[in-house]
Amino acid sequence: EVLALLVLMSPLLRGLAVQLHSALTGSYVPGTHSIALIACLDQPTARDIARAIMDKKLAAYVNILPKSSALYFWKGELEESTEILLLVKTRTSKIGELSNYVRSIHPFEIPEIISLPIDQGNPLYLRWIAENVPRV
Repeated sequence: EVLALLVLMSPLLRGLAVQLHSALTGSYVPGTHSIALIACLDQPTARDIARAIMDKKLAAYVNILPKSSALYFWKGELEESTEILLLVKTRTSKIGELSNYVRSIHPFEIPEIISLPIDQGNPLYLRWIAENVPRV
């Protein structure tokens, strides 16, 4: 019991235990993968960022959604614009690297990069994401 408690208390050991359990049982561990949402100014910028993400193998799949209207506050003023939204499917462990990379190439001063963990989904699809996004 003490050993199990120590494993669960240490984030690194807990992560390894969860991966081992998943490998042994074939079950999906909620939150292993995430969807990142990235807003872009226009279609060419969205396509360039999506391709750059894929070239760096930071995602298995990127949807480029058509133009949408956006309302937001910027420097104290209400703004309205159109944006293109990227839906990026990746490993949760890659979100930090993905965010840093996108910030380095995105033209916005403060780009929207938000991630949501994937709780459930098609096990074959989730396995496919894992196979196409390297851990390291």
